[in-house]
Amino acid sequence: MIGLISATAAGAAARDRLAAAWPERTRVYEGPVGEAVRAAFAECEQLVCFLATGAVVRLLAPLLAGKAADPGVVCVDEGGRFTVSLLGGHGGGANALAREVGEVLGAEPVVTTATDAVGLPGLDTLGLPYEGSVAAVSRALLDGEPVALEAEVAWPLPPLPVAPQGSYTIRVTDRAVAPGEREVLLRPPSLVVGVGASKGAPVEEVLGLVEEALRDAGLSPRSLAELATVDAKAQEPGIVAAAERLGVPLVTYSAEELAAVEVPNPSDAPLAAVGTPSVAEAAALVRGGELLVPKKKSAGKPAMATCAVVRRPARGRLAVVGLGPGARDLLTPRAAAELRRASVLVGLDQYVDQIRDLLRPGTRVLESGLGAEEERARTAVAQARKGHAVALIGSGDAGVYAMASPALAEASDDIDVVGVPGVTAALAAGAILGAPLGHDHVSISLSDLHTPWEVIERRVRAAAESDLVVTFYNPRSRGRDWQLPKALSILAGHREPTTPVGVVRNASRPDESGRVTTLAALDPATVDMMTVVTVGNTATRRIAGRMVTPRGYRWQEDPK
Repeated sequence: MIGLISATAAGAAARDRLAAAWPERTRVYEGPVGEAVRAAFAECEQLVCFLATGAVVRLLAPLLAGKAADPGVVCVDEGGRFTVSLLGGHGGGANALAREVGEVLGAEPVVTTATDAVGLPGLDTLGLPYEGSVAAVSRALLDGEPVALEAEVAWPLPPLPVAPQGSYTIRVTDRAVAPGEREVLLRPPSLVVGVGASKGAPVEEVLGLVEEALRDAGLSPRSLAELATVDAKAQEPGIVAAAERLGVPLVTYSAEELAAVEVPNPSDAPLAAVGTPSVAEAAALVRGGELLVPKKKSAGKPAMATCAVVRRPARGRLAVVGLGPGARDLLTPRAAAELRRASVLVGLDQYVDQIRDLLRPGTRVLESGLGAEEERARTAVAQARKGHAVALIGSGDAGVYAMASPALAEASDDIDVVGVPGVTAALAAGAILGAPLGHDHVSISLSDLHTPWEVIERRVRAAAESDLVVTFYNPRSRGRDWQLPKALSILAGHREPTTPVGVVRNASRPDESGRVTTLAALDPATVDMMTVVTVGNTATRRIAGRMVTPRGYRWQEDPK
């Protein structure tokens, strides 16, 4: 919950705007300001104070306990011009909150945390448990000193400006080791413990067995991702309580799923009891991984619990990102966030140049030229399979004549895939022309490099006969100069010569041009690969110089 505190009418007005925008996230604290701040500080995860920063500093000073415990605090000035991340920028989420509040109120966020100021992700904001000298290693990164990344366990991290060797170290590990003086340990959730238990097994026996197995194997409980067991034990009190005490979810699988898993130590006892020859090992291994601790029994007489420990491989992340038609203000916030998140960027060289300034320090860029689409797709998927966070970029929407299709044809279910939509060329051109896509429409690429012309021609004829508005992508190049005239002639067999046609080149870019002509007057020689051609249907009209296709056809009816 976010506590909101104000002292003046102007502050209360801004406070109420924020409360109206986030009714489920906020709580307004009335009354004397000092009492309100103290109450909100004790009860809320975050505070937004519509007060001077000096006043808030004085009110908070006696309440501060430490970075790990204090809530994030944001100050908003009386004029509503700035949202200042004052306390708990990383741990308390105040930096992100300042940006969010700024978006709602139209204010400028002020973030002074050093890593945020230069575009570096904070080591304490990666969503992983951490240990060691965060401040010292972060300072080394900021100062450009060599910091080594030692990934004992592959994990999809955001970009970091690391070196092969250095006097400071970031180590990604699930082993139970202590950090060195100039070292930060990041604990990925890479360990899964499969658990089996007899009916009524005490939580102390289950919990003690799990902790002993991890300790004896030299593994850190902070890297424990989940406990896993068979469905029949989903409500077993000892297992449920052990998961709660360890602070991890309990995941269950059917006996049929577990019976299909090959394990080193099957047994007749669980087969008779729950229908699978293995519970602990099979539940740990069902989603793959390396068996670090084979089935181990508890020390009870008789033993009432078993467990096994598996290290699961990291699931890499592939974001297929549409950059839009070219203008920076048509790049979506989600796309920009994915570019900052990726440690590996794969793309066409000219598209990489468009967004290079948005990349964080340490981003590895793998760029190539025209005609290497399938190679880029394979490269992006291969990098994700290595456990990296990858962004594969394309212009417009990455799913429209772009990189999503070849990438997803290569990807299997061993990586996470995220699609980030973008503004397509057809939409950008349509906005320039007016409203040519107001009714049913279709996009057709005239490039026969990957699609036989016979197939393309059949689709153009179907669109012509169906009276669809048609947007032509890849209409004409130096080596392909006859396809557009042929496609236009097919449409001309079903539409009047006066049918409006929109021609837009470099939509949204500095040298953008757009015009509306007719089917009879269009000169294909004026069209190139940077152009989108939109041909109206029988209802499309030219109104005040704009191309308009009505949502319905009632305007064609006889007014009588």
